[in-house]
Amino acid sequence: MSIPTKHPRRLRRACPAQRAGAAASAAVLAGLLTACPLPANAAGPDAAAMEAGRALFTTGAAPACAVCHTLQDAGASGAIGPDLDELRPEAARVEAAVRNGIGVMPAFEALSDEDVATLAAYVAAAAGAQ
Repeated sequence: MSIPTKHPRRLRRACPAQRAGAAASAAVLAGLLTACPLPANAAGPDAAAMEAGRALFTTGAAPACAVCHTLQDAGASGAIGPDLDELRPEAARVEAAVRNGIGVMPAFEALSDEDVATLAAYVAAAAGAQ
C-alpha cells in the first residue's frame, strides 16, 4: 500500500489508515530532525565571522573583492566580476575561486587559509547560497 505524496487532495481522499500512516511518518521525521542536531556551522557564520569576512571582502584582499564584484551586504557594486547576489555561490566554490583564480580573477595567494575560509563563508552567507 503506498501513500499518495504528490497531490494533497489525494491524501484527503485516502482511507483513515493511510492518513494515520502519513501523520505517523511526519512525526517520526520531525523527531529525527530534532534528535540529530545540525553541525554548528550549518546556520552560517556568527556575527563576528560575518564582520571579519565583510572586512576581507571590502578592504582585506588586494585587490579588494568589492572592486570587481557586487555584493549588497558589503555595499559593493563592482561590475567586472559576477554579481554574487545573483550567482549565490556556495562557500566551496568561493574558496576554490579565491585560491586558484578563475577567468580574469587572480589567485589570492597572500591570504591565509583561515582568511580564505572566512571570506568564503561570508560570501556564501551574504549572497544567500543554498
